[in-house]
Amino acid sequence: MPTRVCCCCSALRPRYKRLVDNIFPEDPKDGLVKADMEKLTFYAVSAPEKLDRIGSYLAERLSRDVVRHRSGYVLIAMEALDQLLMACHSQSIKPFVESFLHMVAKLLESGEPKLQVLGTNSFVKFANIEEDTPSYHRRYDFFVSRFSAMCHSCHSDPETRTEIRIAGIRGIQGVVRKTVNDELRATIWEPQHMDKIVPSLLFNMQKIEEVDSRIGPPSSPSAADKEENPAVLAENCFRELLGRATFGNMNNAVRPVFAHLDHHKLWDPNEFAVQCFKIIMYSIQAQYSHHVIQEILGHLDARKKDSPRVRAGIIQVLLEAVAIAAKGSIGPTVLEVFNTLLKHLRLSVESEANDLQGGPAGSATVTTASKDNDEKIVQNAIIQTIGFFGSNLPDYQRSEIMMFIMGKVPVFGTTTHTLDISQLGDLGTRRIQIMLLRSLLMVTSGYKAKTIVTALPGSFLDPLLSPSLMEDYELRQLVLEVMHNLMDRHDNRAKLRGIRIIPDVADLKIKREKICRQDTSFMKKNGQQLYRHIYLGCKEEDNVQKNYELLYTSLALITIELANEEVVIDLIRLAIALQDSAIINEDSLPMFHRCGIMALVAAYLNFVSQMIAVPAFCQHVTKVIEIRTVEAPYFLPEHIFRDKCMLPKSLEKHDKNLYFLINKITESLGGSGYSVERLSVPYVPQVTDEDRLSRRKSIVDTVSIQVDILPSSVPSDDVRTRVYPPEL
Repeated sequence: MPTRVCCCCSALRPRYKRLVDNIFPEDPKDGLVKADMEKLTFYAVSAPEKLDRIGSYLAERLSRDVVRHRSGYVLIAMEALDQLLMACHSQSIKPFVESFLHMVAKLLESGEPKLQVLGTNSFVKFANIEEDTPSYHRRYDFFVSRFSAMCHSCHSDPETRTEIRIAGIRGIQGVVRKTVNDELRATIWEPQHMDKIVPSLLFNMQKIEEVDSRIGPPSSPSAADKEENPAVLAENCFRELLGRATFGNMNNAVRPVFAHLDHHKLWDPNEFAVQCFKIIMYSIQAQYSHHVIQEILGHLDARKKDSPRVRAGIIQVLLEAVAIAAKGSIGPTVLEVFNTLLKHLRLSVESEANDLQGGPAGSATVTTASKDNDEKIVQNAIIQTIGFFGSNLPDYQRSEIMMFIMGKVPVFGTTTHTLDISQLGDLGTRRIQIMLLRSLLMVTSGYKAKTIVTALPGSFLDPLLSPSLMEDYELRQLVLEVMHNLMDRHDNRAKLRGIRIIPDVADLKIKREKICRQDTSFMKKNGQQLYRHIYLGCKEEDNVQKNYELLYTSLALITIELANEEVVIDLIRLAIALQDSAIINEDSLPMFHRCGIMALVAAYLNFVSQMIAVPAFCQHVTKVIEIRTVEAPYFLPEHIFRDKCMLPKSLEKHDKNLYFLINKITESLGGSGYSVERLSVPYVPQVTDEDRLSRRKSIVDTVSIQVDILPSSVPSDDVRTRVYPPEL
């Protein structure tokens, strides 16, 4: 019950004090005396110079009532303050605001949840008022600290705890709105404030997974959700905060996110981390996306010594950020992204290689194997990110990235690559080669160049073909797949998938265009290089079925995309040379590989004969295939690549009707107007200077990746005639 003064003393009191005293009833349950409140409001509006005294006196009464735990009178005082604040917008409101904020602070400092919520509600109302002139001296440091503390309330009663946390979030939202609208709005973005605000919001957002998943563009939760659910309210406040961030303060808002995720170990599993950065990327202005990507890259560098799963979690977050940024502005960070990812790919492979080479024995082997698997998760995450990022770049940037990655691929015996492999060892180097080529494969996926010169310039083709002659079947497969991505400009590759005898190529509905002058020029300059790598690639001892399938697809794509009459002749010469090499077998290939080459030649000649549609040529190919079906099915792809296929003991005693004969092909093509003089010249791969200096060794000892083709290994015309048995 308020202290009452006698009538004589009351008459001597200042009018503003009498008006303030009159709004308080004898019983606080009766609430604010509305009639007297109207008088006080009228007086404050009429004499704004008295506002600061009114505020000071109300603050004095409120402080006394808080100490004495008179909650009823505290509620009345705050209601009066709110009404005065809403009614007065004059220049003199500034001193009154100081008294108001002092009273709000008193309530927030009290230990009673009801008073804390009451103070927060009053502050939120104040935050929504637009003041006529900015305040150059007012700071909200206390309110940031207090509201942040309320966001972490650990009250024993769940309902009270939720109520306090909601009040804290709403208070932070009020501070953000108030300071952003002020002229001195930059103060709220200072690190000491962001380090309190952002973790407080994230702490409450973590509970959102128990409600539902709110990733992607901002949703529209109901008003009830906003008011009753701390997670939803915190997310909306976080979105609003990020939406107001500008170029100069973006990093201050993002860095505390990393600290929170690190402290609470939220990178593994990383569902919440992914959710946070999706919210960030969708909330900030699009032109600032590259700032966030740079921050993620920087954090990845800072955590490079952490466990593989933590690094994988950060990389997956980067992937999600890049996926969103790719739709807008990525900025100048393109090469930085790839350079950082490739650096971490090397570090991951190096760690994996070290564990494999020097891993402990016994029970620790299980731990080593587990870490190796975790490193593969890191590597796959990096490749996926590189591929997604690269595939979303414009063509001119994608070409640069292709060159950039290719320049990192290490080749034994050369120093042209820019990646440090000194600590990798042989296994690590092979692993990094595979990883980089897989990255390149993803970047080239979907790339469509108008001319093949644009897709495969000499500066890119030469280093790309280098690994195609390494004694590693997986490396050769990746190189061929990259070439297919760049060659297949009309999406025909899916129709050619799998090596087989196609009864009617017309059914495939192959798409093709007339060969342009630039493509013709490309084949004149680089055709022999392509033929050479296909020829030598067919003769590798470690080839598996997929290698033959990809080599067949390479021949077919060259035929579709780049073949004029001259190129067709060269491809047929190449096919016949492969057939001869399988029969002569100077490379001592196993029987499976010899039959595999024969099957590849059959599949390709069947394809090319139908593509150029020369009846006599088609008849010869069809006849040979029919004879093989009966007498030598292991020379056909449908049989040789089937499990438990019976293989012949030798090829020397086979009837020459099982082979494609160069004289028959020459006769059939010559009759259709083709220039067949070159068909009589056996195909011989080009011999480079490097070939003469060194024969190819194992992947560990490779000095040159070029294959040595000795002149004596090329069969003469006599040998080519003798390989076929005499007619019976």
